[in-house]
Amino acid sequence: QVQLVESGGGLVQAGGSLRLSCAASRSIFSIGTMAWYRQAPVKQRELVAAITSGGVTNYTDSVKGRFTISRNNAKKTVYLQMDSLTPEDTAVYYCNADLKTNLFFAYNNYWGQGTQVTVSS
Repeated sequence: QVQLVESGGGLVQAGGSLRLSCAASRSIFSIGTMAWYRQAPVKQRELVAAITSGGVTNYTDSVKGRFTISRNNAKKTVYLQMDSLTPEDTAVYYCNADLKTNLFFAYNNYWGQGTQVTVSS
């Protein structure tokens, strides 16, 4: 069973930075789109940023110019560099990825367990 293991969350002051990482826990044949979502209290989960296997990225408007998503396929890892953080960025951040574990299998979608990011004012 593949797991996505996240790290890098924590408490930071407004204006600060954090870098989230998410790695697949076992050998992967192919990695498709990787993404970060977040869910704040009493809000729906929203897409923050995504990156395709070809490196094309997209961001939700509220993080454009402040967050950067990147990936390292050899390390089976996706990153989210978050700069100029504001209290409105406070949420649980979830990693998401389309992974193929075998040549003959289809891509399946996986979620990480979530990591808390708290930005104090």
